[in-house]
Amino acid sequence: MREKFNASRPLYAVHQHGHIGAGLAEAVEGALMRIMLVTDAWDPQVNGVVRTMKRVIEETEAMGHVWEIVHPGQGFRTMPLPTYPEIKLALFARRRIEDRFHEFEPDAIHIATEGTLGMAGRAMCLMVKHPFSTAYHTRFPEYVSARLPVPTRAGYSFVRWFHKYSGKVMVPTPSMVKELEAQRFINLVAWSRGVDTNMFTPERRIEEGQPGDPFAGLPRPIFLNVGRVAVEKNIEAFAELDLPGTKVIIGDGPQREELQKRYKDVVFLGAKFNEELATCYAGADVFVFPSMTDTFGLVVLEAMASGTPVAAYDATGPRDVIPGSDAGTITPAGGNLAEGAVACLSLSRATCRAYA
Repeated sequence: MREKFNASRPLYAVHQHGHIGAGLAEAVEGALMRIMLVTDAWDPQVNGVVRTMKRVIEETEAMGHVWEIVHPGQGFRTMPLPTYPEIKLALFARRRIEDRFHEFEPDAIHIATEGTLGMAGRAMCLMVKHPFSTAYHTRFPEYVSARLPVPTRAGYSFVRWFHKYSGKVMVPTPSMVKELEAQRFINLVAWSRGVDTNMFTPERRIEEGQPGDPFAGLPRPIFLNVGRVAVEKNIEAFAELDLPGTKVIIGDGPQREELQKRYKDVVFLGAKFNEELATCYAGADVFVFPSMTDTFGLVVLEAMASGTPVAAYDATGPRDVIPGSDAGTITPAGGNLAEGAVACLSLSRATCRAYA
């Protein structure tokens, strides 16, 4: 068995200063590492966890590091997540993860999620006495409470237990670190996010009326929201805003059909990816982010990188990115988000890009 490195080192340095991969080579002192990732979130899911980890893997593999990814789509017995059947929960997975562990012989193990596969990976690490790192990508207690009659205090008891033996619990923002410290979490470290600024760029903007305009025929200005269409994303708050022009939602999820029936003045374009998505970001006039439960909100950086200013509530993620940037507006919880969105129309797109 290979000598074991600190389980957090390969991932802790990634995303420093918002740039994926910065500092990684120095952190591992030139050592190429074999890293096992255990995650309940993977294709075909579309969310920030999947996009973040794929970007990390892409950058670190280019440096020579080797990954073994364990996810529910690899033949595990699964069941649909209650209230969200698109997400599959892997069952009876510990033995298979242990087999993969012995075959791959990783230098480090990172557990990205607190689902059934993450719990099986955690149990395996404790059994074989292998250190591991974890990440707090999602406000698990709030998400569960929004869908099921489970108090958030019970959710925090569970996630505190889950992360208790992690060598490093990687958290997206300093404000999220403070929140979790108040919940008596330990071994926390801020692990910021980055985006592909070659993919998300103002150069993809197609002006109104030009061929390829993704919003052709829609009254301007375009107020855009991108993300999973689910109850925890607070999308109703965006749909109900009194704004000029057109409100557009890109994404799919369990709440889409319901919202599409309720809000006839909102344009739902479904899920979009890669260049098509990047063109929509760049073509919008303002990006509106109403979520109060995200730990970061990668879409905020994607919009800024595309030159599009962001209007958001004062919540974890936006409050760590927007204030002082001149690239967006922050509205207190319960305040008038529409005013902030309209104010964004006067902000410099060049400033947004430079800040991202």
